[in-house]
Amino acid sequence: VQLVESGGGLVQAGGSLRLSCVVSGMTFSSNFMSWYRQAPGKQRELVARITSGSSTTMYADSVKGRFTISRDNAKNTMYLQMNSLNPEDTAVYYCHARTPWAVEYWGQGTQVTVSS
Repeated sequence: VQLVESGGGLVQAGGSLRLSCVVSGMTFSSNFMSWYRQAPGKQRELVARITSGSSTTMYADSVKGRFTISRDNAKNTMYLQMNSLNPEDTAVYYCHARTPWAVEYWGQGTQVTVSS
């Protein structure tokens, strides 16, 4: 099983980025998918989650109205559209998958840096 994130980078405050997570080696469509992030010196936190059929999404309060999680089951890919970025969004962003049997997988992370 592999989860590979991409799309991170350096952006100015107010800018946008789109993260992608390509999943292989598992039945992507069956899994709950999530984005987490970890800033330096802080615990990893849940950013957004999407159910297997995209019927339900949830967001951390800190990103509501700015971030949008989505998935394309035909492409085995999950996305995180991040708008109106601010320096507090600087972190390593991780892709997370949870199977129907509660087995969890993580990607290697992609760095997002927002300059003021």
